[in-house]
Amino acid sequence: MRHVDSLLRLSAQEVEEIFRISADLKTKWNQGARPRLLDGRVMTLLFEKPSLRTRISFESAIAHLGGSSIFLTCAEAGLNGREALPDVARVLGGYSDWIVMRTFSHRLVADFVKHGQCPIINGLSDQGHPCQALADLFTIREVYGNLKGRTLTFVGDGNNVARSLAAGAALLGMPFIISSPLGYELSQEFMAQLRTRVPTADMTMTPDPQAAVARADIVYTDVWASMGQEAEQEKRKTVFAPYQVNARLMSAAPKSARFMHCLPARRGMEVTDEVLDGPNSIVFDQAENRMHVAKGILIWSLGSDPVHSTSE
Repeated sequence: MRHVDSLLRLSAQEVEEIFRISADLKTKWNQGARPRLLDGRVMTLLFEKPSLRTRISFESAIAHLGGSSIFLTCAEAGLNGREALPDVARVLGGYSDWIVMRTFSHRLVADFVKHGQCPIINGLSDQGHPCQALADLFTIREVYGNLKGRTLTFVGDGNNVARSLAAGAALLGMPFIISSPLGYELSQEFMAQLRTRVPTADMTMTPDPQAAVARADIVYTDVWASMGQEAEQEKRKTVFAPYQVNARLMSAAPKSARFMHCLPARRGMEVTDEVLDGPNSIVFDQAENRMHVAKGILIWSLGSDPVHSTSE
């Protein structure tokens, strides 16, 4: 089974396969065609955290391709102690062609990979956000035509989004620079894991955001406090204030640099309106591409290529 629980599970070739399928289906979608490649297939969404883009992108993706979806909270699925986790995973896996999960702890995703008996897709955990990163990289390739050698600079917390972007950049030959306050960087454990998986990874960490964006093709940021970190929000406002992506910081980047944000954005905090809504922002392109790449992920994870084996 082809799981998408972490980008470090995938190879560069597999990422490119997902992108190829996604691009083909996006072209068809733009032409008004919605091939029923997943007719009769069922996707279960199992969510602990609320969602806009993750839920709707996957539900729209499977609907466009002829399949159906079921949405469950973890409490509805019995993961509040009503049933043993392996039992829930095996039952849901027996009913589903995929399980898409959005959780606090990555441990839950890992347990479903072990017991679920169908492809498990990590829609977000505390360790990573692989579907977001795949859509982001797909978007960058649309803008520039290629990824290799393009510099991706992340300004902010070394969080789950940053980890997945770093992993994807390493796999696809992109220099990755992250600028974070001291104590909020990518963990040494993650960096060691990444360099073991991709020894050629071009990774730079610096506390200086001005220096970090100096050669960026992409300037990327995310919220300063994620879900589950609400108690730290006031402290993080102070710590991260120098890392706001505003017109001054963007002026330190090349004029051609594009701005990205995974959304939801806290306008006036990690990013200003003039940047988020500015001419170099591709934020809403990347948001739409969540849906197109979800299609690629769903089809790729089945282990076949109906895009090219079925005419439309």
